[in-house]
Amino acid sequence: MTAPLHEPTAEAAPSAAEEAAVANAEEKRQAVQGRSLGRIAWERLKRDKLALTGGVIVLVLIAIALLAPVITALVGQDPEVHHEDLIDPLFGTPVGSLGGISGDHLLGVEPVSGRDIFARIVYGARISLLVGFLSAVVAVVLGTILGVLAGFFGGWVDAAISRVMDGLLAFPQLLFIIALVSVMPNELLGLTGTGVRLFVMILVIGFFGWPYIGRVVRGQTLSLREREYVEAARSLGAGRFYILFKELLPNLIAPIIVYTTMMIPTNILTEAALSFLGVGVKPPTASWGQMLSSAIDYYKSDPMYMVIPGVAIFITVLAFNLFGDGVRDALDPKGSR
Repeated sequence: MTAPLHEPTAEAAPSAAEEAAVANAEEKRQAVQGRSLGRIAWERLKRDKLALTGGVIVLVLIAIALLAPVITALVGQDPEVHHEDLIDPLFGTPVGSLGGISGDHLLGVEPVSGRDIFARIVYGARISLLVGFLSAVVAVVLGTILGVLAGFFGGWVDAAISRVMDGLLAFPQLLFIIALVSVMPNELLGLTGTGVRLFVMILVIGFFGWPYIGRVVRGQTLSLREREYVEAARSLGAGRFYILFKELLPNLIAPIIVYTTMMIPTNILTEAALSFLGVGVKPPTASWGQMLSSAIDYYKSDPMYMVIPGVAIFITVLAFNLFGDGVRDALDPKGSR
């Protein structure tokens, strides 16, 4: 017998580049299948460096506010202790350059009283963040409840809630708070002095803030209530409350989170404005707006006294805005970032 003209050849093995391409495609397929919406949003947020920077600054500010007594104890200063020996008796301004900045007083001292500015800035963060966060909570709770009710039930319920929103949006918030605080008693619900003013500011700022998020929630609810999964739940006999809590509210979490992060800096600015006008917290409680108000008389002789609380407000509001913008982009299902 003669040998075959063509010997059978072995099947060519895939190259290393082809194997790598196949492995990469498989990893991408598994990654797409295994990622939840929260993970997708987190991966988008991680790519936004400005938003991450803002988030880190926000966390640092929260830590500073919570650990204010510890921080001031470490630097050896108290926000209420006067240092008259560091004040020029003739002009009432701090002795030394840059408002009396030194190793003992990292940001200098206040004119006339000589209180440590660093300690008061740290304690002032507590007031700003407390009012900003709690008033946002009040606004979110009211806005979510009333916005969902207006969008889901429609009819006269929607009309009534919408007219209330329009009225509150047109109401002069600052003037109302100024008038209300001026007639408030010094004691209320077991609170006294500064506690009463904080309580009133949180409630009023939150009450006048809920229409903004209420409109957003109402609009989203009007859109969601016509979706197929809601109609399917109705056809299966689901009740109204089941649809509200199981079908609508979970899909409203993203816009609620976004508008909450963007509402907090607005509330912080409102608190600073009220303290600047003299209707915020009472001295000697530290407040950034109150410090700015006191600095008006010394902006020429001691400009640092005005610059430092102004920079604190600027950094805080900017950090929240950057983080809020990043969260909005990360939770946007149509976004490409």
